[in-house]
Amino acid sequence: MAEGLPATMRALIKAEAGPGFRLVEAPLPAYGPRDVLIRVERAGICGTDLHIYEWDTWAAGRVRLGRVIGHEFMGQVAAVGPAVRTVAPGTRVSGEGHIGCGHCYCCRTGQGHICDRVDIIGIDVDGCFADYVRLPEENVWPLRPEVPDEVGALSDPLGNAMHTVMVDDVAGRSVLVMGAGAIGLLITAIARAAGALDVVTLDVNPRKLQMARAMGADAVQDARDPEAPAALLARTRDGRGFDVLLEASGHPAGIRMGLRLLRSGGWAGLLGLPAGEMGLNLAEEVIFKGITIHGVNGRKMYETWYQVEDFLTHGRVRPEAIVTHRFPLERVDEAFAALRGGEAIKVLLEVGEAADASWVARTG
Repeated sequence: MAEGLPATMRALIKAEAGPGFRLVEAPLPAYGPRDVLIRVERAGICGTDLHIYEWDTWAAGRVRLGRVIGHEFMGQVAAVGPAVRTVAPGTRVSGEGHIGCGHCYCCRTGQGHICDRVDIIGIDVDGCFADYVRLPEENVWPLRPEVPDEVGALSDPLGNAMHTVMVDDVAGRSVLVMGAGAIGLLITAIARAAGALDVVTLDVNPRKLQMARAMGADAVQDARDPEAPAALLARTRDGRGFDVLLEASGHPAGIRMGLRLLRSGGWAGLLGLPAGEMGLNLAEEVIFKGITIHGVNGRKMYETWYQVEDFLTHGRVRPEAIVTHRFPLERVDEAFAALRGGEAIKVLLEVGEAADASWVARTG
């Protein structure tokens, strides 16, 4: 262990088969020759963490009790193994939370984001809702000086959104974005920056729809409005439908509506995850229309990371606005309550000494 590091740390773990997390004192992660130990400063809560918090069927079948949760973060390198060459202690970093095996067909053909045996931090291995997290060197992403800490903590969802938009061509096209959660809002902003001619975002939350306007949507629509499909089709040229569907809601009704509003020959990027199996008129909505569907998972390693960095450093996307709530690690239950209640869009947990000072200054 590097000199000056503590033997233990605070960590939020899934302690019981039921709702909630527990803040415990845990051993500092051991790190090997090619590992990097990162002192976490800010960590983002996403929908996956909410599934684990509430302990739904998916979480119960995937996550081991005792696991340290969390996969969105930024921090500073605290220590490195002796074989690490690309980062040094003190470097500001974020990280790719999908750890590929390096040996399967996908990993060996440049598709590590869909590795057959992937480990995801905070799900399959210990995550970042803690004072320290360990990553392999190749998964660590140094942050440029012009990228603020809070934006660095959004690297994971920014990457999801970037991958969804960049999986095909949106430039010069009409784009329908289903869902205005954190990632849907980032998709809206990136599609606008990537040259879409018309971006329309749907959701059921008025506050999120207002935020979508601020993030670059040309129009927004309440997905529950029975007049919405006709109004949206009328917006497109000759009523033929949208060129592109970018789906981030995961709601079966939203997915079906989006596919109905997609023109023949259009393409769809599906990122949102339905809770279970869903019915779909495959013949009418996909086959006869000749549409292309891209399943979007994670981020391309590491093409997507370079794209995110370029959009940020050139000022094409400013994602700070989606961060609506900030809580210290000790108030995690309040953080999840804000998400469940629909008042929050993106919640950050502030971790470590610098974050503690920030919280005192923010609330004192």
